[in-house]
Amino acid sequence: MSAGSSNSFPPPPGGAATRTPAPPRAAAVDSATRSHQPAPLSDPRDHLERTLGLGDTIMLAVSSVIGVGIFLTPGSVAALVPEPRLFLLAWVVGGGLSLAGALANAEMGAIFPRAGGDYVWLRVAFHPLAGFLVGWLTFFVIYAGTVATLAAGFADSLGHFLPLPAPARLGVAIAAIVAATLLNVRGVRLAALLNDLTGWVKVGALATLAIAGWLVTPEALPEAAAAQPALAPVTASGFALALSPILFSYLGWNAPVYVASEIRAPDRVLPRALFIGLGLCTALYLLLNALYVHALPGGQLAGVPAAGSAAATVLFGPLGGRLISGLILISVAGCLSATVLVGPRIAYAMALDGHFIAGVERVHPRYHTPHVALWLQAGVSIALLLLLQRFPSVLDYTTFAIVLATTADVAALYVLRWRRPDLERPYRAWGYPWVPALYLLANAGIALGMLAGRPLECLIALGVAATALPFWWLLDARRRAHGGVPSSGAPD
Repeated sequence: MSAGSSNSFPPPPGGAATRTPAPPRAAAVDSATRSHQPAPLSDPRDHLERTLGLGDTIMLAVSSVIGVGIFLTPGSVAALVPEPRLFLLAWVVGGGLSLAGALANAEMGAIFPRAGGDYVWLRVAFHPLAGFLVGWLTFFVIYAGTVATLAAGFADSLGHFLPLPAPARLGVAIAAIVAATLLNVRGVRLAALLNDLTGWVKVGALATLAIAGWLVTPEALPEAAAAQPALAPVTASGFALALSPILFSYLGWNAPVYVASEIRAPDRVLPRALFIGLGLCTALYLLLNALYVHALPGGQLAGVPAAGSAAATVLFGPLGGRLISGLILISVAGCLSATVLVGPRIAYAMALDGHFIAGVERVHPRYHTPHVALWLQAGVSIALLLLLQRFPSVLDYTTFAIVLATTADVAALYVLRWRRPDLERPYRAWGYPWVPALYLLANAGIALGMLAGRPLECLIALGVAATALPFWWLLDARRRAHGGVPSSGAPD
């Protein structure tokens, strides 16, 4: 499929505020479920504009991935996996798992290049309720939780330059969410320009740091590097638990699938953007973590709360620490903006189908953005900041939901290959069926490890998912009462 194929719907008329009469809600997706035709490239009810090209989409993935995680989480990973080779192996495994997920998402996103990402194809593969549950979890836990985490990370990073008490940091975090939301309300092109700028700044600065750090002579490193203390043994449960902050640090590689209705030629651009963006991030992460081990050897990295600043201070002195703190601010600001951009497209897509709060499907009449969904996400993220005011709590709450949602994504690949072989597939996942199967097994192990090690945060994520059920029944009943297509049947 391509943007000019016969399956494309004509673009909506100018002025998104004037909506054309819509077909019964959910009819567009349900028709793809029950017919034996390729899935339409666009949803005729979607009034967002296709303005993002390949470069924008790659940098959306990069900006979504590289935020606060790579600077703050390596210390917690090293505390669980102190042996340097296994520490680096854990980051390779995290990148490999993300790549395996990207293979499945590339195929599914190319089939259904619409707003909402996995919400769309899960309701086709399994049942509309499955799409609703994962969409609910993704919006309220993964993206709202990530926005809260990034805002908290931004406030903590600002504390390196300005002495801020805890209440002031909370205020800065809330202000950052509001500012990023305002920017995204003003237009996807404006937000994309910021993502492009911060994305390239991050790639260039991190690559320079990773290379320059190795040019420091060994004498500049701590004398303790010569004495290698005995390191604690690495357990299987510890290794699995360490993948929680690692997967959080890779979170965002699938951002393009959620904004697919705003990407030009998404059937071609989506797979390329996923692989190029994730490849850049994985390479940078491995270079930086190798540098951290080089700067803080002998178990010194374990438990360091800000590995990036600590390593830069060791290698380049106090000025290096301040420079890396400034880079963190830029990095987190770009990642926050990208994450704020992506999450509301899920709620927007669900609202188009009548499976969300009425009015969330509205598009701004001037800026052509889902402004109601954007402000809803801001409110949920601020509430999470107030509820979970510790970075690790928000992190584990978010990561467990990622494991659940991406497991469902990959399972949908198998279901649609079996039930809908007739669908046109512009891209087919490499390594099918073995690579996706390894991904499912690894995710199951990670989920069990997180349940054992962080039960409270995992139960919060499951509880939020459970709250979706009464809303599903209420919304589906309302939809049927207004003449919508019932969503109680499984796909043909």
